[in-house]
Amino acid sequence: MRLGLLLSGTRPAREAVGLAREAEQAGMRDIWVSEDYFERGAFAVAGAVAAATERVRIGVGVVNPFTRHPLVTAMEYAALDEVSGGRAVLGLGASNAVWIQQRCGIPFTASLTAVREATAIIRAALAGEWLVTDGRHFHTDAALSFTPPRPDAPIHLGTKGRRGLALAGEVADGVLLSLLSAPSYVRWAREQVGRPIQTGAYLLAACDRDAQAARAAVRRPLATYLGVHGAHDITRVGGLSADLAGAFRAAWLAGSPAEDLVSDQMIDGFAVAGDPDQCRAGLDRFVDAGLATAILRDPGDPTISPLLALAAEYQPAPSSIGSTP
Repeated sequence: MRLGLLLSGTRPAREAVGLAREAEQAGMRDIWVSEDYFERGAFAVAGAVAAATERVRIGVGVVNPFTRHPLVTAMEYAALDEVSGGRAVLGLGASNAVWIQQRCGIPFTASLTAVREATAIIRAALAGEWLVTDGRHFHTDAALSFTPPRPDAPIHLGTKGRRGLALAGEVADGVLLSLLSAPSYVRWAREQVGRPIQTGAYLLAACDRDAQAARAAVRRPLATYLGVHGAHDITRVGGLSADLAGAFRAAWLAGSPAEDLVSDQMIDGFAVAGDPDQCRAGLDRFVDAGLATAILRDPGDPTISPLLALAAEYQPAPSSIGSTP
């Protein structure tokens, strides 16, 4: 299993680029840049990361087809792939109605159809084709004015539900799972995809010689993301009851994430947290679940240093399941 780092969009861009350089030196093999609205733009930061690093794979994960037209995504991604020397991965996902419709005023309908159409358009554009399409969401008659460096550039779908995972199995080179993906959910998600494609997941992580301090550090973000997900396959398969999922959701919607409901069992199920030995054991659980890439969430503060130290010395235990490299 390869380790990566998800850069926090709350970090100033120059600071994030410096952190990416440190992560590469520590042995991280992936740097992923999210595009959570309304934080720093992913392609700008990813381009700077590409210029500042030499070896890491650089993922943009994820962008959506509603706020950025697929042809615009194709041209931005192709430029990033040029800058990085072929190290870029495109993460594409539907986003959600809150960001797209409520906050941006863009209709959010048939979102998986939009992702399917966008994936096809981006692939064809990167292959140098002239695109004449008449889909439900997109109508095109254009082509890129330059030849992208890779006609078969990798596209990973960021998704978490049954239908989205099945779509990834149909059209994508990989799948990028959401924060709070428990090992049991990783196994389930791989089954839903239906074929062996690269499986990565964002992981909530905290590591400290003081195990209790590390575990305390993940309680609030864990409560927050359990509230964001609510009653969903990702929480259900991860072992959270419907009642608790509803309680976390209600608290989050009220603006007060229910940290008091977070148990040690939830921390061990939905996060990697504790002292270095506990963190290594937590990562090994994901190896055994068949996860190919564990992308550790940048907490956005100095507690990132122990995670870099963990990456520098972590050696995955042998897995009983052959994960996709």
